[in-house]
Amino acid sequence: MIRTIAVFFCVFALAGCTTFFIPSSGTSSSASAQESRQVVELIGYTQKVAALRAEDQRRELNASNQMFSKDRGAAYGRIRLALLLALPGTTFNDDTRAVSLLEPLAGEAEPGPMQQFARLLYVQISERLRRAAQLKEQLEAMKAIERNAAQLKEQLDAMRAIERKIMERELARPR
Repeated sequence: MIRTIAVFFCVFALAGCTTFFIPSSGTSSSASAQESRQVVELIGYTQKVAALRAEDQRRELNASNQMFSKDRGAAYGRIRLALLLALPGTTFNDDTRAVSLLEPLAGEAEPGPMQQFARLLYVQISERLRRAAQLKEQLEAMKAIERNAAQLKEQLDAMRAIERKIMERELARPR
């Protein structure tokens, strides 16, 4: 359900971004249309892979790795691999590598549909990484608080034991 909502969000965001892109000539219009089709294809592909079993997902990741290795400059292969690496709930999830793959495309000056999609993914995955780091810091702080609380409890128990011993000595002392 969450994946479906995320995919729809990406499609709507991409659709909104493409309306601001005004091609300057007929050839860039066809290139833009082809890129738009590729972006939609990538979204559908990612949705399909998300529904596969783990071993089939791994096979798709290997195929995407090979595609990227053959042509490191191609935006399509780079985004495809980044999308697979950013899939939540997979054994091969690697948001850091996905962000590093998207960074060159997200920083490009020409805002074609692929670059806009890469920028959108880059921002979303970066935010997810930032939130994960925050949660990790909070978890570490909570663990430190728990350790301090345990130490304080041990000290309190020791003080109570000392107090009991003192009380027992006073009661046992002859008058």
